[in-house]
Amino acid sequence: MMGLDLSPGTLTALVVALGFAAGLNVYATVFALGVMARMHWVVLPTGLEGVANGWVMGASGVLFAGEFVADKIPGVDLVWNALHTFVRIPVAGALAYAAGEHLSPGMHLVVTLVGAGIAAVAHGSKTMARVVVTPSPEPVSNIALSTAEDGVAIGLSWVALHHPWVGSGVVVGLIVGAGAAGWWGVRRVRAGWRRIWAR
Repeated sequence: MMGLDLSPGTLTALVVALGFAAGLNVYATVFALGVMARMHWVVLPTGLEGVANGWVMGASGVLFAGEFVADKIPGVDLVWNALHTFVRIPVAGALAYAAGEHLSPGMHLVVTLVGAGIAAVAHGSKTMARVVVTPSPEPVSNIALSTAEDGVAIGLSWVALHHPWVGSGVVVGLIVGAGAAGWWGVRRVRAGWRRIWAR
């Protein structure tokens, strides 16, 4: 089993990666953490051991299966993502809070806010991407995008626990990419509205 250097900097890097993963798919993230702990692939930071609880793993696994289906159905995915604004961000904050329980009060608050904030960025990027892709008449784009998000969430969970700084670097790259894609998406939507109003 691998241990983690839980210095404030390393823990913050871990929280950045886990927060982004949870913002994409919180159930996949929690379930992946539980599986890795149960399989002894990693030693979780103190405070996160609860994700390996059988009930937590069972619930997150069932909910992950539900999201895996719902998130790939055009229209349903928009409603699902809207509702999960109230799930992904708070749970990401809770994971960060639990992971940072050994820190000083001030640093504990910072880490918690970072986890929730990064999750909000990931969730917002995901939602914006769906607004652009969902109107497409063919479902392949929606399914491919959702599957990629699931893969990134699970992959980032693994990387976060084994190589926290690499995980946080990947997140920075994804945020920059999402920002560029979001700008392109906004311009595309605005151009579409202009064409509609011009008729």
